[in-house]
Amino acid sequence: MQFPEFRGAGPGAKLQQVLDLIDRQYVDTVQEGKLVDEVLQNMLQQLDPHSYYISAAELRAAEEPLEGSFMGIGVEFSIQRDTIVVVSTIEGGPSEALGLRAGDRLVSADTTKLAGVGVTNEMVMKALRGPADTQVTVGVVRGGGKPFQVTITRGPIPINSIAAAILDKDGTGYVKLSRFARTTYDEFLKTTADLKERGMKRLVLDLRGNGGGYLNAAIGICEELLPKGSNIVYTQGRSSPRQDYKADGNGSMTEVPLAILIDEGSASASEIVAGAVQDNDRGIVVGRRSFGKGLVQEQVDLRDGSAVRLTTARYYTPSGRCIQRPYGRGIDYSDDLEARYLHGEMVNVDSIQLDSTLAYTTKQGRTVYGGGGIMPDLFVPADTSEHSSYFSELFFSGALNQFAFDLTDRHRAELAKYGSPEGFAANYVVGPAMLHALAADATKLGVAGDPQGMMRSAAAIGLRLKAIIARNMWGDNGYYRVLLGTDAIYGQARSALTSGAAMVK
Repeated sequence: MQFPEFRGAGPGAKLQQVLDLIDRQYVDTVQEGKLVDEVLQNMLQQLDPHSYYISAAELRAAEEPLEGSFMGIGVEFSIQRDTIVVVSTIEGGPSEALGLRAGDRLVSADTTKLAGVGVTNEMVMKALRGPADTQVTVGVVRGGGKPFQVTITRGPIPINSIAAAILDKDGTGYVKLSRFARTTYDEFLKTTADLKERGMKRLVLDLRGNGGGYLNAAIGICEELLPKGSNIVYTQGRSSPRQDYKADGNGSMTEVPLAILIDEGSASASEIVAGAVQDNDRGIVVGRRSFGKGLVQEQVDLRDGSAVRLTTARYYTPSGRCIQRPYGRGIDYSDDLEARYLHGEMVNVDSIQLDSTLAYTTKQGRTVYGGGGIMPDLFVPADTSEHSSYFSELFFSGALNQFAFDLTDRHRAELAKYGSPEGFAANYVVGPAMLHALAADATKLGVAGDPQGMMRSAAAIGLRLKAIIARNMWGDNGYYRVLLGTDAIYGQARSALTSGAAMVK
């Protein structure tokens, strides 16, 4: 057959004519909206790895962590054996005000049964979240007693950017920042002010695994850390004139000795902060080479609630380097991190390939490199000596979390006697008997026994088990307090700061 002649100017008209042709003559019924979504996604992915189309439903889910809050009842929960169990209540939230507490079982929400029905995270979210000031009646079982009901008025629940804030006995403050959201700057101001009031002498800002977020949040944090007039970052694109960002001189942390922790999961806004600190010789960057995302996206909202995130500029660190790693021209961008592991970069600094043609200098004349992430000032290799496939099986199967939850649930009152994450970290011991019990329980969940794997990874498994128990009792502060005790990257950063080896102005 002969196709209708394409009329109209430009590729947009051609695309519309093809869609019309499919609608009129294709052999089967087609979901045109879904087809258009896929065309848009494929088209944008031809540009660069970070330009993409996002549907209305996906957009709501993606924006929520960056907006800093949602409407709900204010509990952190875990689904254990088809039952919703409260891990903790959100401080200041509706559930805390009504007396809900860790260990409570949520068995219903209004007329919806939430136990023994194959409950999923999606079911829980749909039942418990809703518009502000609406009510939901929740069925609760506490300590094996009879069910009772609590009517909760939904309200704004914060999604914190700062996962943990810890002060060591030597005055080293530790802040774990998990994302750069609308509330991040305010959270950082409040957290660092509290740490300083408690006696903080130096700061370790942990950006490991932080994939970024809002540019303004990164700039705000840099303004707190850098002296007046310091260059933070500049952005520039084909249709976006250069825009420079400088510290305004009102920062509260400009004199505090500083270390930034990064790894291969630190990207975008995390790299802006690390690059600004490094190029201004303001502090020491410790860890492993960062992800390498130097592209800036602008979100354009479409009329149906979906959006396009289009790369409109590159960002450059104060020394002028773009740290975007290569893409296109046959480069497998998505497998780059795996290639780093295979190449040995995670354990050997000499395996890292730096492009000498992209050399730049910091404010004090040190050489730094562009073209693929931020290279730390102090490289700390990944510790693979204690890891095994058995450890991975325990973790990813859920067996480790399940065992830690059950143990916490049975001994909550006894564990509370440790008083604090610090007391627990210093005195609680995971012994061989507990690891044996973990292995036995794991077999019931389909994890085959592996005595050699357990022997090799006993210390790592025990540490992670202890940390998860601490999280169940005290939240993320408990979790990170335990892990910091053997964290090599944190340890070396703290040593560099306390010894004066860090480059601090």
